[in-house]
Order: sequence, then structure tokens, then C-alpha cells
Amino acid sequence: MSHKRIPKRKAAIAAGSVAALGAAAILLPHANASQDGATTNAAPKTLKATDASDLASQLQNLLGDAFAGSYYDSGTQQLTVNVISGDKNNVVVQAEKAGAKVREVKNSLAALKAGAQTLKADATIPGTAWAIDPKTNKLAVTADSTVTGAKWDRLTSTVKSLGADMATVKKSSGTFKTKVSGGDAIFAQTAQGGVRCSLGFNVTASDGSPAFLTAGHCGVAAKQWSDSQNGQPIATVDQATFPGNDFSLVKYDDATTQAPSEVNAGNGQTVQITKAADATVGETVFRMGSTTGLHNGQVTGLDATVNFASETVPGGTDTVNGLIQTNVCAEAGDSGGSLFTQDGSAVGLTSGGSGDCTAGGETFFQPVTAALQATGATLGDGGAGAGAGDQSGSADPSASAADPSASAGDQAGGGDAVGGGAAAGTADPSATAGDQSGAGDQSGTGAGDQSGTGAGDQSGTGSDGSSLTGSQ
Repeated sequence: MSHKRIPKRKAAIAAGSVAALGAAAILLPHANASQDGATTNAAPKTLKATDASDLASQLQNLLGDAFAGSYYDSGTQQLTVNVISGDKNNVVVQAEKAGAKVREVKNSLAALKAGAQTLKADATIPGTAWAIDPKTNKLAVTADSTVTGAKWDRLTSTVKSLGADMATVKKSSGTFKTKVSGGDAIFAQTAQGGVRCSLGFNVTASDGSPAFLTAGHCGVAAKQWSDSQNGQPIATVDQATFPGNDFSLVKYDDATTQAPSEVNAGNGQTVQITKAADATVGETVFRMGSTTGLHNGQVTGLDATVNFASETVPGGTDTVNGLIQTNVCAEAGDSGGSLFTQDGSAVGLTSGGSGDCTAGGETFFQPVTAALQATGATLGDGGAGAGAGDQSGSADPSASAADPSASAGDQAGGGDAVGGGAAAGTADPSATAGDQSGAGDQSGTGAGDQSGTGAGDQSGTGSDGSSLTGSQ
């Protein structure tokens, strides 16, 4: 086929060999620690979020069973590491010397994970989710608006059986749905109608061909994808996993396709992506999606389990594990879109959630690191000269996350166009690749029209007033 370049606005990400972060040198396994369990008076270090994530991973390995989670305080820029009570020993002294704030807690990670298994066995109900919250040292259980009556009683009874010091439960407005339609828009046609998702990050497949990552429920819904509504396919799904996990590897049909290592941040701005990183609870993250544009918030939980209502099996449940939980908003059409950090680390792919970008909500993301490991892909440019001469400029420091009030229509119902793999909804023919207006009906089952105005304006301020600074 003829060479077809992906538009400059196509969300993308970067080749990733980077120098080891400073945190790698912070940890001193053989630090001069006392052997009597005494603590050190070392003050917690000020760390960037990515350095804190690296340090947390190292400390988890060092502390072993004593490690009970960690979280980052973006205000003080300090990492807090939980250790189970009675384990304030030599390795904890080393953790403090390494720069972390150490906090004694009651529940071990093993105990919390056992509690999650109880929830899985007794409360796998469509519209429920749970994740370990290291700030409270408990399981945070959430139920959407569909969990009522006997289902609510079953859930709360299960949570109560775990004990008040082990788990809490709360209600969430809206409905947990996968958010079909992310960075830049991608489109597919199925027997049920048009499907719209978002490109997450460009990668290089294990065979060296250019490809991109998006949500698994998008890849299950359709095999071939285009960068324009009703356009010719330009990419074919190579691997797709949903439920269980939620990622797809989609290869560009033209091996010379330019796949720049960047994320479209709107208004012609791009953010260079330099590596994949694991999320850290408490860090600020940015999400880009084709419906709602750029929004930001904080990571609130890790290893989350979400039980989506299946749209292919009546009364069935599509459970996805190992997700990143955030308070970042998303709407229908944002599925597969990029979750990344201000310094250019690829973190996640939009999976689903509840709420919208007017009232707010919570969204879950497939970790990029897990998707890369499973598919064998690597971050970076694919194809000959990928990205060369095709950059519209790195993001200006004044570029900010979109105003939360810039909605893209009523999101009641969440706009799941896939569920267990069946697409639904017909996209508006006026929608074009990279169009940030969110045009197109992503109704799925009862979701609102995505053609609302305002979503295309990426010039607003972030939901917490922070600004996004792109890197060269």
C-alpha cells in the first residue's frame, strides 16, 4: 500500500534508553547501620516522583516481608515506606538512610493481598473495584451506582468480615465502564457499528516493526484500525488481552510509518516520552485522550481489581487485575489513551472508570511496564527515520491540563463500546483523526453523546492548577 504518515498529533512515545536516575545511587545496602534495631535521625530526602518510584522498588526488595507498601507526597516530595509493626530493624535503618520516611503499620502486604482474594472469591460483582491503599494501610473497596440491594449487602458483608482495620467501602457515582474512544483518535468498523478508541504509546514490536499500544478491549473489539473516521485501515491488531489484563499491541501496516516518541498534549504541543515507569501512589500523572484531551490528577492505588459488567455475556463480569487507580477523569472514547508523568515517563493505558470530566471521577489504567513485558515490545520510534522532521515542538512550559469543566457530553453510563469484546455505537462521520472535540456517539449501552463542545480546548489549567512542562 502507499506510504501513509501518521499525523503529527498522533499520541506517541519514546525510545527509551535513559541514564540511571539519581535514586539508583541513593540506596546503600551496606550502609553503616546499627545492629541493635536503633533508628537513624537521617531526614527524608527530597525526591522527584520518578526517583521515588525507583527508590520504592529498591526498598521493597531490601525490606522483603517487612515492606507493606509506599506512597509519595508531591507536596513535600518525600517517599513514605510502610513497614509492619515489630520490624523496625537493621534494614529499616538502611531505608531511612536511603532517604525514605519510615512508618510502622499493622497490615502486611501478604495480609492485604489475602483480603483481596477473599473479595475476589465472595464479592466479584459487576460495578465493584478494590485496591491496596498504602496511605490507610487498608483495602479501598468501591461500588458504582449499579451495586444495590442484595449485591450491596453481599459486598458490605464481605468487607465487614475482613475487619474495619483491613478494608473500607464507599459508593461511586456513575458506572464502571471501559472508556472506548485516548492520545489521538483511532477508529474501527464492526458489524455493530463504529468504534473509537485512543492511541496510547508508539512502540517497536519484537520483530522491529512500528506499532502502538492501546487498550485490550479496543483490540478485542476490532482487528483493523484507521486514523480517520471511515478511513482505510492503517494498523492491524497483533496481540489483544481482555479481560484479565487490558492491553493491545497494534502493528502499523506500512513498515515505514513514522511513529514519533511523543504524546500529543493539545494545541500543537507534544511531550517527549523517554522511558516506561511503574506508578507510585501519590504522584501526579497526566492523561491524554481523544475525547477529553489533557487532564491530570494523582495515583490513589496500585494492583487494583475492577469488575466491569460484560456486554457480551448477560449478567457476566469482565474482571481486570493489576490496574493503576487514579482520581483523573476520563470519558467515553478515551480508552487506550496515554497516562504519563511530567518528566516524560509512560505509565499507563486508559482502561475504564466512572464519572466524567465535569463532575469528576476515578479512572483505572493498565500499567505500561506490564504491557511491554507481555508483548515483547519496546518503547521508542518504529520505522525508518521515525519521528525525524515530524515534530511539532515539545510542550511549552505553559501548556496545562485541560480545564475539567471542558466536558465532552453527558457521560452517564461511561460509554463502554466493548465490554467483553462487542463494539457498539456509531461514530459521527464529521470526526477526523486527531480531532479533540470528542465528536461521535460513543453510546455503547446508554452512554451520552460525545459531541459536546469544549473538549478540544487544551489550553485550560489542570484540575489541581498544575502545569505540564514538556521535555525536549
